[in-house]
Amino acid sequence: MAPVPLTSLDVSGKRLAVRADLNVPLADGKVSDATRIARFAKGMKPLLDKGARVVVLSHLGRPNGELTPALSLERIKPALSKALGRPVIFSDTCAGPGVERASELLEPGQVLLCENLRFERGEELNDPRLGAQLAALGDIYVNDAFSCCHRAHASTTAAVLAAENVAAGPLLMEELAALGNALDEPQYPSVALIGGGSVAPRLGVLKRLVPKIDTILLGGGLASAFLFARGYSIGRSFIEPEYADDVLEIAALAMVAGCEIVTPEDFIVAGFQRKGISSYPVPLGGIRANRRILDIGPDTVERYQEILRSARTILWNGPMGTYETPPFDAGTNALAATVAEQTRGGICVSVAGGGDTLVALNRSGYAKDFTYVSTAGGAFLEWLEGRSMPGLDALEHKEHAA
Repeated sequence: MAPVPLTSLDVSGKRLAVRADLNVPLADGKVSDATRIARFAKGMKPLLDKGARVVVLSHLGRPNGELTPALSLERIKPALSKALGRPVIFSDTCAGPGVERASELLEPGQVLLCENLRFERGEELNDPRLGAQLAALGDIYVNDAFSCCHRAHASTTAAVLAAENVAAGPLLMEELAALGNALDEPQYPSVALIGGGSVAPRLGVLKRLVPKIDTILLGGGLASAFLFARGYSIGRSFIEPEYADDVLEIAALAMVAGCEIVTPEDFIVAGFQRKGISSYPVPLGGIRANRRILDIGPDTVERYQEILRSARTILWNGPMGTYETPPFDAGTNALAATVAEQTRGGICVSVAGGGDTLVALNRSGYAKDFTYVSTAGGAFLEWLEGRSMPGLDALEHKEHAA
Protein backbone atom coordinates (compact mmCIF):
# COMPACT_ATOMS: atom_id res chain seq x y z
CA MET A 1 0.00 0.00 0.00
CA ALA A 2 1.42 3.39 -1.01
CA PRO A 3 1.86 6.11 1.62
CA VAL A 4 -0.37 9.20 1.59
CA PRO A 5 1.28 11.95 -0.49
CA LEU A 6 1.55 15.27 1.31
CA THR A 7 0.61 17.05 -1.91
CA SER A 8 -2.87 15.50 -1.73
CA LEU A 9 -3.63 17.17 1.63
CA ASP A 10 -4.80 20.67 2.56
CA VAL A 11 -1.76 22.20 4.25
CA SER A 12 -2.95 25.80 4.63
CA GLY A 13 -2.13 26.95 8.16
CA LYS A 14 -0.97 23.45 9.16
CA ARG A 15 2.27 22.74 10.97
CA LEU A 16 4.31 20.24 8.95
CA ALA A 17 7.05 18.48 10.89
CA VAL A 18 9.21 17.35 7.96
CA ARG A 19 11.96 14.76 8.26
CA ALA A 20 14.36 15.84 5.50
CA ASP A 21 17.83 14.62 4.56
CA LEU A 22 20.02 17.72 4.64
CA ASN A 23 23.17 15.76 5.44
CA VAL A 24 25.33 17.79 3.09
CA PRO A 25 29.11 18.11 2.82
CA LEU A 26 30.76 21.07 4.57
CA ALA A 27 34.02 22.85 3.82
CA ASP A 28 35.35 25.53 6.16
CA GLY A 29 32.03 25.44 8.00
CA LYS A 30 29.96 26.15 4.89
CA VAL A 31 27.90 23.95 2.57
CA SER A 32 30.09 22.79 -0.31
CA ASP A 33 27.41 20.88 -2.25
CA ALA A 34 23.81 22.04 -1.82
CA THR A 35 22.21 19.42 -4.11
CA ARG A 36 20.15 17.83 -1.34
CA ILE A 37 19.05 21.21 0.00
CA ALA A 38 17.94 22.34 -3.44
CA ARG A 39 15.98 19.13 -4.03
CA PHE A 40 14.23 19.45 -0.66
CA ALA A 41 13.43 23.13 -1.15
CA LYS A 42 11.89 22.51 -4.56
CA GLY A 43 9.23 20.34 -2.94
CA MET A 44 8.63 22.61 0.04
CA LYS A 45 8.24 25.97 -1.71
CA PRO A 46 4.76 25.28 -3.19
CA LEU A 47 3.56 24.11 0.24
CA LEU A 48 4.91 27.24 1.93
CA ASP A 49 3.22 29.36 -0.74
CA LYS A 50 -0.06 27.67 0.26
CA GLY A 51 0.41 28.78 3.87
CA ALA A 52 2.03 25.72 5.42
CA ARG A 53 4.13 26.24 8.57
CA VAL A 54 7.21 24.06 8.13
CA VAL A 55 9.42 22.56 10.86
CA VAL A 56 12.54 21.00 9.34
CA LEU A 57 14.19 17.99 10.98
CA SER A 58 17.44 16.47 9.76
CA HIS A 59 20.72 14.94 10.82
CA LEU A 60 24.23 16.03 9.83
CA GLY A 61 27.19 13.70 10.09
CA ARG A 62 27.73 11.20 12.89
CA PRO A 63 27.90 13.01 16.25
CA ASN A 64 26.89 9.79 18.07
CA GLY A 65 24.49 11.47 20.47
CA GLU A 66 26.97 14.18 21.46
CA LEU A 67 26.52 17.92 21.00
CA THR A 68 29.16 18.62 18.34
CA PRO A 69 29.36 22.30 17.27
CA ALA A 70 31.06 21.46 13.96
CA LEU A 71 27.96 19.43 13.01
CA SER A 72 25.33 21.96 14.04
CA LEU A 73 22.58 22.38 11.47
CA GLU A 74 22.86 26.12 12.00
CA ARG A 75 25.71 25.88 9.49
CA ILE A 76 23.27 25.00 6.70
CA LYS A 77 20.77 27.72 7.60
CA PRO A 78 22.06 30.25 5.00
CA ALA A 79 21.97 27.68 2.19
CA LEU A 80 18.47 26.52 3.17
CA SER A 81 17.20 30.09 3.36
CA LYS A 82 18.63 30.83 -0.09
CA ALA A 83 17.10 27.68 -1.60
CA LEU A 84 13.67 28.39 -0.10
CA GLY A 85 13.80 32.08 -0.94
CA ARG A 86 12.72 33.15 2.56
CA PRO A 87 14.16 33.60 6.06
CA VAL A 88 14.67 30.52 8.24
CA ILE A 89 14.34 30.51 12.03
CA PHE A 90 16.78 28.26 13.92
CA SER A 91 16.11 26.26 17.08
CA ASP A 92 19.08 24.96 19.09
CA THR A 93 17.16 21.81 19.94
CA CYS A 94 14.88 19.44 18.08
CA ALA A 95 12.77 18.10 20.97
CA GLY A 96 11.01 19.37 24.08
CA PRO A 97 8.61 22.11 25.19
CA GLY A 98 10.74 24.99 23.90
CA VAL A 99 10.87 23.92 20.26
CA GLU A 100 7.27 22.71 20.40
CA ARG A 101 6.23 26.20 21.49
CA ALA A 102 8.36 27.73 18.73
CA SER A 103 6.60 25.53 16.17
CA GLU A 104 3.20 26.71 17.41
CA LEU A 105 4.23 30.36 17.02
CA LEU A 106 5.11 29.97 13.33
CA GLU A 107 3.08 32.07 10.93
CA PRO A 108 1.85 30.65 7.59
CA GLY A 109 4.79 30.43 5.19
CA GLN A 110 7.44 30.48 7.92
CA VAL A 111 10.19 27.87 8.37
CA LEU A 112 11.81 26.58 11.57
CA LEU A 113 15.04 24.60 11.24
CA CYS A 114 15.76 22.38 14.25
CA GLU A 115 19.12 21.28 15.58
CA ASN A 116 20.82 18.05 14.49
CA LEU A 117 18.63 15.04 15.30
CA ARG A 118 21.68 12.94 16.05
CA PHE A 119 22.65 15.17 18.95
CA GLU A 120 19.85 13.24 20.67
CA ARG A 121 20.91 9.76 21.83
CA GLY A 122 17.39 8.48 21.27
CA GLU A 123 17.46 9.17 17.52
CA GLU A 124 19.52 6.18 16.44
CA LEU A 125 17.95 4.04 19.19
CA ASN A 126 14.47 4.64 17.73
CA ASP A 127 13.37 5.87 21.16
CA PRO A 128 9.55 6.11 21.35
CA ARG A 129 9.78 9.06 23.77
CA LEU A 130 11.86 11.08 21.33
CA GLY A 131 9.57 9.96 18.52
CA ALA A 132 6.55 11.36 20.36
CA GLN A 133 8.36 14.68 20.96
CA LEU A 134 9.18 14.97 17.26
CA ALA A 135 5.64 14.10 16.24
CA ALA A 136 4.36 16.88 18.53
CA LEU A 137 6.12 19.47 16.34
CA GLY A 138 3.52 19.15 13.59
CA ASP A 139 -0.15 18.73 12.85
CA ILE A 140 1.10 16.37 10.15
CA TYR A 141 4.35 14.41 10.48
CA VAL A 142 6.04 14.13 7.08
CA ASN A 143 8.81 11.81 5.95
CA ASP A 144 10.54 13.43 2.98
CA ALA A 145 13.85 11.56 3.37
CA PHE A 146 13.88 8.44 1.22
CA SER A 147 17.64 8.25 1.78
CA CYS A 148 17.04 7.68 5.51
CA CYS A 149 14.16 5.21 5.22
CA HIS A 150 16.44 2.18 5.53
CA ARG A 151 17.20 3.19 9.14
CA ALA A 152 14.82 2.47 12.03
CA HIS A 153 15.44 5.76 13.81
CA ALA A 154 13.16 7.86 15.99
CA SER A 155 12.61 10.43 13.23
CA THR A 156 11.78 7.84 10.54
CA THR A 157 9.89 5.23 12.54
CA ALA A 158 8.91 6.06 16.15
CA ALA A 159 7.72 9.58 15.25
CA VAL A 160 5.58 8.27 12.38
CA LEU A 161 3.95 5.69 14.64
CA ALA A 162 3.36 8.31 17.37
CA ALA A 163 1.87 10.98 15.07
CA GLU A 164 -1.86 11.38 14.59
CA ASN A 165 -1.49 12.33 10.92
CA VAL A 166 1.36 11.28 8.61
CA ALA A 167 2.27 11.77 4.97
CA ALA A 168 5.05 11.17 2.48
CA GLY A 169 6.82 14.32 1.31
CA PRO A 170 7.11 15.35 -2.34
CA LEU A 171 10.77 14.35 -2.69
CA LEU A 172 10.15 10.91 -1.18
CA MET A 173 7.22 10.34 -3.55
CA GLU A 174 9.33 11.54 -6.48
CA GLU A 175 12.08 9.04 -5.62
CA LEU A 176 9.64 6.14 -5.27
CA ALA A 177 8.02 6.94 -8.61
CA ALA A 178 11.32 7.25 -10.47
CA LEU A 179 12.83 4.10 -9.00
CA GLY A 180 9.63 2.10 -9.40
CA ASN A 181 9.33 3.03 -13.07
CA ALA A 182 12.93 2.02 -13.75
CA LEU A 183 12.84 -1.36 -12.04
CA ASP A 184 9.24 -2.50 -11.70
CA GLU A 185 7.87 -1.09 -14.97
CA PRO A 186 10.87 -0.69 -17.27
CA GLN A 187 10.71 -0.15 -20.99
CA TYR A 188 12.68 -2.79 -22.88
CA PRO A 189 15.49 -3.33 -23.77
CA SER A 190 16.65 -2.53 -20.22
CA VAL A 191 20.27 -2.13 -19.17
CA ALA A 192 21.85 -1.80 -15.73
CA LEU A 193 25.32 -0.32 -15.23
CA ILE A 194 26.70 -1.68 -11.95
CA GLY A 195 30.15 -0.70 -10.68
CA GLY A 196 31.69 0.53 -7.47
CA GLY A 197 34.33 -0.92 -5.23
CA SER A 198 32.96 -3.44 -2.75
CA VAL A 199 31.16 -6.57 -3.90
CA ALA A 200 29.20 -7.41 -0.74
CA PRO A 201 26.60 -4.57 -0.88
CA ARG A 202 25.75 -5.39 -4.50
CA LEU A 203 25.28 -9.17 -4.41
CA GLY A 204 21.65 -8.87 -3.35
CA VAL A 205 21.15 -6.11 -5.92
CA LEU A 206 22.41 -8.31 -8.73
CA LYS A 207 20.21 -11.22 -7.66
CA ARG A 208 17.15 -8.96 -7.82
CA LEU A 209 18.14 -7.35 -11.12
CA VAL A 210 18.86 -10.57 -13.01
CA PRO A 211 15.20 -11.57 -13.54
CA LYS A 212 14.14 -7.98 -14.35
CA ILE A 213 16.88 -6.56 -16.60
CA ASP A 214 17.96 -7.64 -20.09
CA THR A 215 21.64 -6.72 -19.83
CA ILE A 216 23.96 -5.86 -16.92
CA LEU A 217 27.22 -4.04 -17.67
CA LEU A 218 29.85 -4.45 -14.95
CA GLY A 219 32.70 -2.15 -13.94
CA GLY A 220 34.87 -1.38 -10.95
CA GLY A 221 35.50 -3.96 -8.24
CA LEU A 222 32.40 -5.90 -9.23
CA ALA A 223 33.83 -6.61 -12.69
CA SER A 224 37.11 -7.69 -11.11
CA ALA A 225 35.21 -10.08 -8.83
CA PHE A 226 33.48 -11.77 -11.78
CA LEU A 227 36.71 -12.09 -13.72
CA PHE A 228 38.61 -13.45 -10.71
CA ALA A 229 35.86 -16.03 -10.11
CA ARG A 230 36.22 -17.14 -13.75
CA GLY A 231 39.96 -17.65 -13.33
CA TYR A 232 41.39 -14.52 -14.96
CA SER A 233 44.43 -12.74 -13.55
CA ILE A 234 43.61 -9.27 -12.21
CA GLY A 235 47.08 -8.39 -10.89
CA ARG A 236 47.12 -6.32 -7.71
CA SER A 237 43.54 -5.10 -8.18
CA PHE A 238 41.23 -4.91 -5.18
CA ILE A 239 39.48 -8.26 -4.74
CA GLU A 240 37.26 -10.03 -2.24
CA PRO A 241 37.93 -13.73 -2.99
CA GLU A 242 35.43 -14.89 -0.36
CA TYR A 243 32.60 -13.90 -2.70
CA ALA A 244 33.73 -15.98 -5.70
CA ASP A 245 31.06 -18.64 -5.17
CA ASP A 246 28.34 -15.97 -4.84
CA VAL A 247 29.46 -14.40 -8.09
CA LEU A 248 29.35 -17.73 -9.93
CA GLU A 249 25.87 -18.34 -8.50
CA ILE A 250 24.67 -15.00 -9.88
CA ALA A 251 26.19 -15.84 -13.27
CA ALA A 252 24.24 -19.11 -13.29
CA LEU A 253 21.01 -17.36 -12.28
CA ALA A 254 21.50 -14.86 -15.10
CA MET A 255 21.93 -17.63 -17.64
CA VAL A 256 18.67 -19.25 -16.54
CA ALA A 257 16.83 -15.89 -16.58
CA GLY A 258 18.15 -14.88 -19.98
CA CYS A 259 19.97 -11.85 -18.57
CA GLU A 260 23.33 -11.12 -20.19
CA ILE A 261 26.05 -10.07 -17.76
CA VAL A 262 28.79 -8.26 -19.69
CA THR A 263 32.30 -7.86 -18.25
CA PRO A 264 35.09 -5.61 -19.58
CA GLU A 265 37.33 -6.85 -22.37
CA ASP A 266 40.12 -4.37 -21.69
CA PHE A 267 41.29 -2.16 -18.83
CA ILE A 268 43.33 0.88 -17.92
CA VAL A 269 46.05 -0.29 -15.52
CA ALA A 270 48.85 1.31 -13.53
CA GLY A 271 51.25 0.46 -10.71
CA PHE A 272 49.13 2.39 -8.22
CA GLN A 273 46.45 5.07 -8.06
CA ARG A 274 47.85 8.58 -8.43
CA LYS A 275 46.92 11.57 -10.54
CA GLY A 276 49.14 11.82 -13.63
CA ILE A 277 50.78 8.40 -13.18
CA SER A 278 51.70 6.47 -16.30
CA SER A 279 48.82 4.21 -17.31
CA TYR A 280 47.87 2.23 -20.39
CA PRO A 281 45.17 -0.10 -21.75
CA VAL A 282 45.64 -3.88 -21.69
CA PRO A 283 43.32 -6.64 -22.92
CA LEU A 284 41.66 -9.19 -20.67
CA GLY A 285 44.27 -11.77 -19.75
CA GLY A 286 47.15 -9.33 -20.17
CA ILE A 287 47.27 -7.76 -16.71
CA ARG A 288 50.71 -8.13 -15.13
CA ALA A 289 51.02 -9.22 -11.51
CA ASN A 290 52.30 -5.81 -10.34
CA ARG A 291 49.54 -3.75 -12.02
CA ARG A 292 46.11 -2.65 -10.81
CA ILE A 293 42.87 -2.20 -12.74
CA LEU A 294 41.81 1.44 -12.33
CA ASP A 295 39.26 1.90 -15.13
CA ILE A 296 37.59 0.14 -18.02
CA GLY A 297 39.49 0.35 -21.31
CA PRO A 298 38.58 2.06 -24.61
CA ASP A 299 37.30 -1.12 -26.31
CA THR A 300 35.01 -1.78 -23.36
CA VAL A 301 33.77 1.81 -23.39
CA GLU A 302 32.91 1.47 -27.07
CA ARG A 303 31.12 -1.84 -26.53
CA TYR A 304 29.16 -0.54 -23.53
CA GLN A 305 28.18 2.59 -25.45
CA GLU A 306 26.79 0.46 -28.28
CA ILE A 307 24.64 -1.50 -25.81
CA LEU A 308 23.47 1.68 -24.05
CA ARG A 309 22.40 3.24 -27.35
CA SER A 310 19.90 0.43 -27.85
CA ALA A 311 18.41 0.70 -24.34
CA ARG A 312 15.03 2.19 -23.45
CA THR A 313 15.60 1.97 -19.68
CA ILE A 314 18.99 2.51 -18.01
CA LEU A 315 19.64 1.97 -14.31
CA TRP A 316 23.06 2.99 -12.96
CA ASN A 317 24.75 2.30 -9.62
CA GLY A 318 28.47 2.63 -9.08
CA PRO A 319 31.26 4.22 -11.16
CA MET A 320 33.24 2.17 -13.69
CA GLY A 321 36.64 3.02 -12.23
CA THR A 322 38.44 5.06 -9.59
CA TYR A 323 36.73 8.24 -10.73
CA GLU A 324 38.24 10.28 -7.88
CA THR A 325 41.62 10.32 -9.64
CA PRO A 326 41.90 11.51 -13.25
CA PRO A 327 42.46 10.04 -15.80
CA PHE A 328 40.73 7.00 -14.27
CA ASP A 329 37.37 8.77 -14.48
CA ALA A 330 37.41 8.57 -18.29
CA GLY A 331 35.31 5.41 -18.58
CA THR A 332 32.62 6.68 -16.23
CA ASN A 333 32.54 10.07 -17.93
CA ALA A 334 32.29 8.60 -21.43
CA LEU A 335 29.37 6.35 -20.47
CA ALA A 336 27.68 9.21 -18.61
CA ALA A 337 27.90 11.30 -21.78
CA THR A 338 26.26 8.51 -23.79
CA VAL A 339 23.42 8.01 -21.30
CA ALA A 340 22.88 11.78 -21.16
CA GLU A 341 22.74 12.01 -24.95
CA GLN A 342 20.21 9.16 -25.19
CA THR A 343 18.10 10.72 -22.42
CA ARG A 344 18.10 14.18 -23.99
CA GLY A 345 16.99 12.62 -27.25
CA GLY A 346 13.99 10.99 -25.56
CA ILE A 347 15.29 7.54 -26.44
CA CYS A 348 15.58 6.20 -22.90
CA VAL A 349 14.62 6.71 -19.27
CA SER A 350 17.76 6.90 -17.12
CA VAL A 351 17.83 6.56 -13.34
CA ALA A 352 21.01 6.61 -11.26
CA GLY A 353 21.70 6.51 -7.55
CA GLY A 354 24.16 5.75 -4.79
CA GLY A 355 26.60 8.04 -3.02
CA ASP A 356 29.64 7.54 -5.30
CA THR A 357 27.42 7.49 -8.37
CA LEU A 358 25.93 10.88 -7.52
CA VAL A 359 29.38 12.41 -6.97
CA ALA A 360 30.82 10.85 -10.13
CA LEU A 361 27.93 12.02 -12.32
CA ASN A 362 28.04 15.51 -10.82
CA ARG A 363 31.77 15.67 -11.58
CA SER A 364 31.16 14.49 -15.13
CA GLY A 365 28.73 17.35 -15.67
CA TYR A 366 26.02 15.05 -17.03
CA ALA A 367 23.90 14.41 -13.92
CA LYS A 368 21.44 17.13 -14.94
CA ASP A 369 20.70 15.31 -18.19
CA PHE A 370 19.58 12.04 -16.59
CA THR A 371 15.86 11.43 -16.12
CA TYR A 372 16.43 11.08 -12.38
CA VAL A 373 19.48 10.97 -10.10
CA SER A 374 18.68 9.83 -6.59
CA THR A 375 20.40 11.56 -3.68
CA ALA A 376 20.11 8.37 -1.62
CA GLY A 377 23.17 6.28 -0.84
CA GLY A 378 22.66 3.09 1.17
CA ALA A 379 18.89 3.40 0.85
CA PHE A 380 19.18 3.26 -2.95
CA LEU A 381 21.09 -0.02 -2.75
CA GLU A 382 18.68 -1.52 -0.22
CA TRP A 383 15.73 -0.48 -2.35
CA LEU A 384 17.34 -2.08 -5.41
CA GLU A 385 17.88 -5.23 -3.38
CA GLY A 386 14.21 -5.27 -2.38
CA ARG A 387 14.83 -5.13 1.36
CA SER A 388 12.19 -3.97 3.80
CA MET A 389 12.73 -0.30 4.68
CA PRO A 390 11.57 0.67 8.21
CA GLY A 391 10.73 4.26 7.29
CA LEU A 392 8.46 3.22 4.42
CA ASP A 393 6.99 0.36 6.45
CA ALA A 394 6.02 2.80 9.22
CA LEU A 395 4.24 5.12 6.75
CA GLU A 396 2.38 2.23 5.17
CA HIS A 397 1.45 0.70 8.53
CA LYS A 398 0.07 4.05 9.67
CA GLU A 399 -2.02 4.40 6.52
CA HIS A 400 -3.31 0.82 6.87
CA ALA A 401 -4.23 1.44 10.51
CA ALA A 402 -6.15 4.57 9.50
